[in-house]
Formats: sequence, structure tokens, C-alpha cells
Amino acid sequence: MDSLQTFAAAKLGALERQSLRRRLSPTHRHDGLWVERDGRRLLSFSCNDYLGLSHHPAVKAAACQAIETYGAGAGASRLVTGDGPLLSELERRLATLKGTESACVFGSGYLANAGIIPALVGPDDLVLIDELAHACLFAGAQLSGAALSVFRHNAVADLERRLAAERKDHRRVLVATDGVFSMDGDLAPLDQLSDLCLVHDAWLMTDDAHGIGVLAQGRGSAGLFPDAVVPLQMGTLSKAVGGYGGYLCASAAVVELIRNRARTFIYSTGLPPASAAAAIAALELIEHEPELCALPLAKARRFTALLGLPLAQSPIVAVRIGEADDALAASRALEAQGFLAVAIRPPTVAAGTARLRLTFTARHHDADIARLAEAVRPFVRT
Repeated sequence: MDSLQTFAAAKLGALERQSLRRRLSPTHRHDGLWVERDGRRLLSFSCNDYLGLSHHPAVKAAACQAIETYGAGAGASRLVTGDGPLLSELERRLATLKGTESACVFGSGYLANAGIIPALVGPDDLVLIDELAHACLFAGAQLSGAALSVFRHNAVADLERRLAAERKDHRRVLVATDGVFSMDGDLAPLDQLSDLCLVHDAWLMTDDAHGIGVLAQGRGSAGLFPDAVVPLQMGTLSKAVGGYGGYLCASAAVVELIRNRARTFIYSTGLPPASAAAAIAALELIEHEPELCALPLAKARRFTALLGLPLAQSPIVAVRIGEADDALAASRALEAQGFLAVAIRPPTVAAGTARLRLTFTARHHDADIARLAEAVRPFVRT
């Protein structure tokens, strides 16, 4: 055990010297907007609860009622006895929102991507993935055993070159990308990616974790490109939807295959009833309140306009600082002014691109956004 302790201590020491060691910070989210950390009350601009639905009375009431009716947990995997009566309704609503034939719910977005990709491609196949795609897309690709080719961020020409050179050597090809990129907030050009995939008989898969509920009246990133063919749309229930879980929206045949082949579905306990009920209630609000869904992007664009930054494409705005210790210092400076703006450091982002990742929600007040803009102004590169 001495060698294990020595190993761990050495690794932690190296991270500390590079300002890359992470520590848990217990956070009490009072209302989804204001949080308490270390006895301080802070206005959060670092949460993905874009619509504030995690604290919406209807969402909380649905979760509580589900616990009273069905209990706290699913009790088993869905293929055994964990397929609770709420899950089929949740999947129906997701498919309706996304405009697909069917949907499959997973325990989380990470579990979804770690299961979907290996169920569809294998050692004789190819996965082409945007270099800035989420880590769980890379995890799924690596678990599949397929050849992995990384194309430059949103570089359609680079993807086209790789497809032309590599497609012929593989049975099946999957192109994977975020719909909204989680660290920069920019959008994938799904119309152009779709065209390329159709030409080369490749399957386009989007991770829409940060698009559902906030773009295209809640339909997500694919809804911005109505002519694009996106046969595999996955995402999470833990951001704008306000709860927990992941999903895939696709054709009925693909969803049925996933239920039979995705190991993270087959060998995981079903989503708890409270999470399913909360998501159903949240999707009901998203469906009937498009004006609510439009607010996070409008708030983000108000912020970028105040600072003369490029127009926000999503509720996420990245303020690049550079080195990790400088980003931490910027975060501390904002905390001193009453804002929670967590510094994002490598390996989550590339070396030299540490940043403040700011997220805007439907509940942020314009006056507070103006105050944040002034507080952030000294850190904005010109």
C-alpha cells in the first residue's frame, strides 16, 4: 500500500504545482440561481440549469408524487423489472420533441454515449469525431474498438477530406459531434455535416446536452437545421430539463437495437421514478412555454453585447484567460464581488486556454448581467 500512497501523493503534488488540482466545493443551490459556498451567498453563472426547472414547483411536485407512488428507486435494470410505467411516457415525449420515431432513456448522458457508440460500430468500422466533442463521445468511440479519426473543430473541409480518404476502408462510419459545444458554446454546422454524411453513407450523431430546451423552441440544435438528417440525437435530462438521466432519440429500429445491445442500458438499473417524473413535467413546460426556452440565449446575447464579444450562439459564453492560475485568480476576483464563475482548466480544455465558462439562465436579471459584465471586463482580451 505504501507504493500506492506514494503514487497518489506524487500525482496530486504535480497537479498542485500546475494549478490543476481540483477540490470538491459543497454548494447549496437555494433556488437554482443563488448558491451558498463556505458560508457565502453567491449569484451563480456556472450552472447548466438553463431554465431553472430543477426548482420549478411543478417539477418538484411531480418528483415527490412519483416517490410516493413508485418508491425511490427502479429496483433493477429495465430489461428485468426496472422498466417503470413512467419511462415509456418519458421516451414518448422525448421522441415527440425531437421529431423521431422513438427514444431510449439511460441513467446519464455519459452512460448513453458509452453505450450507444459501441452498440453501433466495432473493430471494422470508423468513428470520425470533432476534436472538441465531449469526453463521453470519445469514451464511447474508444470502447467500441473502431478506428478513431479526429477532425479539426467544426472544419467541414477537414471532415470531407478524411471521409474521402478513409470511408472506403471501413464497413460502417459514424460521425460524432456536440450540437452545442460545452466549453465554448458554439454550434456544430449540422446542415453541412449532414450533407457530407449522406454523400459518404455515414451516420451523424449529435450530443445535444446543451441544446435541448434552449434552442429552436426547445427542440435543440438539430431544430435549427430543419433540412439536416441527424439519425442519432442523444442528450441529457440534467441541464435545461433540470433533473438527471440521458437519452437517445432515433428510429424505432435503432432504439430497439440499442435496448438489446448497449451494455450501459442492459446492465444498469433503470432511471429512478422521481427523475422520470421530473423530466416529464419539465418537458411539458418546455413544450408549452417557448418564450421561456428563448430566454437563456437572449440573456447570453445581452452579456456579449455589453462587452463587445461575438454574438452568443447558446447560453454558454467562454471568456478565455490563458493559464490555469490566472483563470483561478479571475474566478476568485469575481467571487469577491458576489459572483460564482468557476474557472475551467486543462484537461477539460486545452493547455493555455483556461477560461471562465459563463452560463446564462432564464432567471438571471438584466441588472445582474450588467453587473457581471463590468466585473468581467478586466479579463476580456481585446
